Amino acid sequence: MPGAEDREQKTERATPRKREQAREKGQVAKSKEASSAAIMLAAILIFYFFGQTMVESMKGITKELLMESGVMDMSDAGLHILLKRVLLYLGYILLPLLIFPVFAVASNILQVGFMFTTEPLAPNFSKLNPMQGIKNMVSLNALVELIKSILKLSLIGYAAYFSVKGEMVRLGQLADMDTIGIIVYFGHVAFKMILITTFILLILSVVDYVYQRWDMEKNLRMTKQEVKEEYKDTEGKPEVKSRIRTLQMELARKRMMQEVPKATAVITNPTHLAVAIKYEQGVMHAPVVVAKGGGIIAQNIKEIAKKHGVPIVENKPLARALWKSVDIGREIPVSLYKAVAELLAYVFKLKRAL
Repeated sequence: MPGAEDREQKTERATPRKREQAREKGQVAKSKEASSAAIMLAAILIFYFFGQTMVESMKGITKELLMESGVMDMSDAGLHILLKRVLLYLGYILLPLLIFPVFAVASNILQVGFMFTTEPLAPNFSKLNPMQGIKNMVSLNALVELIKSILKLSLIGYAAYFSVKGEMVRLGQLADMDTIGIIVYFGHVAFKMILITTFILLILSVVDYVYQRWDMEKNLRMTKQEVKEEYKDTEGKPEVKSRIRTLQMELARKRMMQEVPKATAVITNPTHLAVAIKYEQGVMHAPVVVAKGGGIIAQNIKEIAKKHGVPIVENKPLARALWKSVDIGREIPVSLYKAVAELLAYVFKLKRAL
C-alpha cells in the first residue's frame, strides 16, 4: 500500500517551517472537548454567581407587566418608558450570558494561541469526492472520534443517573414544598449534574488534546528527502552557495590586491608566501598586514609590488609568522614588533639611499 509506505518513510520530525505552514493552513492540535468543557464551566459560573439575579429580574419584569396591564399608558411616551424598563430587566438577564463566548474563545487561545487564517474557509472541492468521504469514514481518526463519543455519552449518562439516583429519597418531600421550593430543589439538582458533567469533560479534553498533539506530530512527519529539499529551499542549494562564496573570495582578493601598491614592504619566504605590511610613522600605532597569500597569490603580490616600487624583502621566519598569526587588516602582534621594526628600518634606509 502506497499510503503505508509513505508513513513508514516519514521518520523525521517536522521542521519549524513545516509547522508554520501547517499553522497558516489552520492545521493545529485542538480538542473540541475543551470548548465544550469551557462552555459548561461558564454555565456553572453563571448559574452560581448570577442565577438568583437573573431569576429576580425575570420575576420583576413579569410582576410589573401583570400589575400594570390594566392601567398601562398606551401613549408613545408611556410605551417608551415601558420599553426602557423591559430592556433594563433583559440586560440584567442576558448580560451574564456574554461569559459563554468569552470562555469559548479563551479555550481556543489556550490551545493554539492567537491565530487568524482564512485558509480553512477556502473552497476545497476534494471534500466532495465520495471515495475520499468513504475513506475518511473508515479511517483511524473516525474510529477514535466514535470511541470518544461513546465514552463521553456513557460517562455523562452515568453521571446523570448517579445524580438523580442520589436524589430519589427526597422526591417524596416535594409534595410538602411550595412552588419556589420545588424550583430551587430542581435547580440544585441541575447544578450538581452540570458540575459533574463539566469535571468529566475537563478530563476528556485533556486526554483528547494530548491525542490531538500526538496525531498532528505524526501527520506532520517528513521523509529525509523532504527535509533535504526544504533545507535547499531555505538555506540555498549547495552549488549556489559555493558560487556565492567563490565570488565573495574573488572580490576580497581584488580589494586586497588594491592595497599592495600602498604597502611599505612585502616580506617573502621567498617563493611560496608573501605578506604585505604598511606602516606610517606618527599616524599608525603599529604596522598592519594589508595583503597576504601563498602560491599564485603570492606571485601576484610580488608582481604588483615590483610594478609599483614596493620593496620586497626575503625573511622566511618572519613571513611564516605573519602568515600564521595575523589576519588581513590587523596590526602585528607585540611579539613581532622587534623583527618587523628591524626590517622596516632596513627598508627606510634603502629608500633614503635611492
